[in-house]
Amino acid sequence: MNYAPEIANISIIIPVLNEAAGLALLLERLQRIRRQGCEIIVVDGSSSDTTPQLLAKLAPQFVDQVSTSPQGRGCQMNAGATLARADILLFLHADTELPEAAPALINGAISQGACWGRFDVTINGAAPGLGLIARLMNWRSRLTGIATGDQAIFVTKDAFILAAGFPDIPLMEDIVFSRRMLAISRPVCLAEKVITSGRRWEKHGVLRTILLMWQLRLRFFFGASPHDLAREYGYVPGKN
Repeated sequence: MNYAPEIANISIIIPVLNEAAGLALLLERLQRIRRQGCEIIVVDGSSSDTTPQLLAKLAPQFVDQVSTSPQGRGCQMNAGATLARADILLFLHADTELPEAAPALINGAISQGACWGRFDVTINGAAPGLGLIARLMNWRSRLTGIATGDQAIFVTKDAFILAAGFPDIPLMEDIVFSRRMLAISRPVCLAEKVITSGRRWEKHGVLRTILLMWQLRLRFFFGASPHDLAREYGYVPGKN
């Protein structure tokens, strides 16, 4: 049974790359939110695992629209935005879980005049220090107005178009988008938490990941190429 409403109020856009292992569970969890007036759009960046076949099986019962685009979160999210039927866009990472109250919270913020925002985040994992990292992420975001993709950024379609969407760069697309949006308004920072996976922290080590991310952000701030930084981070678009 397709639970999506005929007129969607929020379009949830999920960029994926080789996410077959957890994709079915993610979409299953989203069904309660989907029934509240959301459509789900998944944009695959040419996965080399079984993600495309899985999406073909899950649509249209669990996902409303499936598309492909060149690899890169910014490019994939922009592609999803062009398909969206709703006036509010929510960009969700494949390893992040929304609270069930997300649609009501987003609609409430938009109805009060906000044009974009994000959620607080908590990081799910066994590695020590993840709780502190999440608190620092939330605090830094409230202070600077910069949102990360892990915090489930939402934005009105009009504001998204005005900001020219996400940049087509392999890394730091959320930072550049936040800067573009800050030229329009500051974000609303919702205290309700999304839950994101701590897999990258656990894989590389908490301290090492913190140092790497801060180094990359600092160098990007001083003008380093996001393409060079992405290669150092271990991500080269087109190679999955």
